[in-house]
Amino acid sequence: MTIKVKIILIVLPLLIVALLVSGTASYFLARQGITRIANRFLGFKTEELKKNADYQWGILLENNLTEQDEFVEAAKAGILSFANSLIKSDTERIIAFDEDINLVFYTDILEVAENEKTELRKLIEDRETRLVEPVLGGVTRVATGFFFEPFEWYFMITEEKNSFYNEVNQINNMSLIILGASLFLSVIFLWFFAIYLTKPLTRVVGTMKHIISYNDLSERVLVEYKDEIGELAHTFNIMIGELEKTYNQIKSYALKAVLAQKNEQKIKQIFQKYVPKDVIDQVYAHPESMLVGENRVLSVLFSDIRNFTTISEAMMPDQLVNVLNRYFSMMVDIIYGRKGIVDKYIGDAIMAFFGAPVKHEDDALQSVLTGLDMHDALVAFNKHQHEQNLPFFNIGIGINYGIVTVGNIGCEKKMDYTVIGDMVNLASRLEGLTKEYKQNLIISEDLRDKVVDDVPCRMIDKVRVKGKTKPVNIYSVLRTLKESQKKGWEIHGKAMRTFYERKWKEAKLLFQEETKYLENDYVARSFTKRCNEYIVTPPPPEWDGVYIMKTK
Repeated sequence: MTIKVKIILIVLPLLIVALLVSGTASYFLARQGITRIANRFLGFKTEELKKNADYQWGILLENNLTEQDEFVEAAKAGILSFANSLIKSDTERIIAFDEDINLVFYTDILEVAENEKTELRKLIEDRETRLVEPVLGGVTRVATGFFFEPFEWYFMITEEKNSFYNEVNQINNMSLIILGASLFLSVIFLWFFAIYLTKPLTRVVGTMKHIISYNDLSERVLVEYKDEIGELAHTFNIMIGELEKTYNQIKSYALKAVLAQKNEQKIKQIFQKYVPKDVIDQVYAHPESMLVGENRVLSVLFSDIRNFTTISEAMMPDQLVNVLNRYFSMMVDIIYGRKGIVDKYIGDAIMAFFGAPVKHEDDALQSVLTGLDMHDALVAFNKHQHEQNLPFFNIGIGINYGIVTVGNIGCEKKMDYTVIGDMVNLASRLEGLTKEYKQNLIISEDLRDKVVDDVPCRMIDKVRVKGKTKPVNIYSVLRTLKESQKKGWEIHGKAMRTFYERKWKEAKLLFQEETKYLENDYVARSFTKRCNEYIVTPPPPEWDGVYIMKTK
């Protein structure tokens, strides 16, 4: 809604109220005045008619003719003649009713309906002489009357209400015409006044739109008046001048910022090849924490290509590099896809961790799924190797879960975002155990406790690895189990419990039964061999079931 319309909507109601008040007052004053005059005129006629009736009746009394019907009728005729002389319009009537509401006297016939007689009867009974508005012949009329005792008639001098108030209605119609014309002219004058008043504001708005459309801050508003609007235009020009200065400064700063951002992006892209993106983002966001480490619970994964020395000897160096790059690219994509971080490459081995610098609720499960995905991806990789007549790759993966120290470790000249701690060493040992137990993936008991509800796990041994005094339960993991595998793993669990209860013969039978469902299962065959040894030479009483490994 424009200001011009608002001005009209504010002023116009004031004009309407003023005109309505004056018009209404004029109408009611005119109505009262005309009513008073008409009432007096009707009253005058009523008085004259009553005087004439009294005069006619007086003549009869003086001459003792009141009992003579012909003279009484002559008197009534004289009254009727006088009544006709009082009539001044075609709609005016002088009538009289007896007490039975019969029309007995009239200057012109007037049909009275039955439903109208109730009001007439009340007027006659009350001997009403005031101005009244009865309905006679279906038309509302204005009337005054009197009751003439000698004849027992109620005389009424009446006029149609519309005719009676004709002048008042004309005044009312004229008032409405004047009101309409006044409003029309007021709106026109207000419109031109609003245009005149808002013209400087319109120019200010136009200048602002031009500045927005063309970014031309050199535009200025013409100052036309020495009033508040002129002051607004002057202030607007000052503001635009300051904005122009600020805009030029912002453009200079923006250019520098864009150049700095591009340089920063180039640096990020370069360092992402060596340092994880999340780490770079964290360093940029909090550079003060670059050399600060923290203890955190996360998963650490080690993977290693088995017999890599033999493979490398069978390939040319450039060919080996190409194959390794393709292998690393595939495996790194899987790790990153599972929200992991590649810590480093150790020859042909990959070290990764899950849960830093960004922690996720499912880091433990994602690390296990990463290991399974890496083995699944190896199928496609080896298919390509076969097509190129190149050696197959076989990998072992160990994953541990626990507390480590994570952070940018090193000095200002050279540092790595990495994890250290005993838990990391155990993850490396678990990867080494995959060769011993002929397993693709081995996880620790701590990790098994975090993922057992999501993936099937099977205990494969209790060991004490090199550098560790506390025994460790180790587990293998599969994504899903076939029916035969489910049965075999169920028997395996029962066999392991029996084995650690020193019931060698029973355990041996269970492990042998397990091989019916898990053909060529190395773990079952290995424990069967141990049972045979312990049946012949049982371990000492303090034996805790731990198998000491010498894996590096």
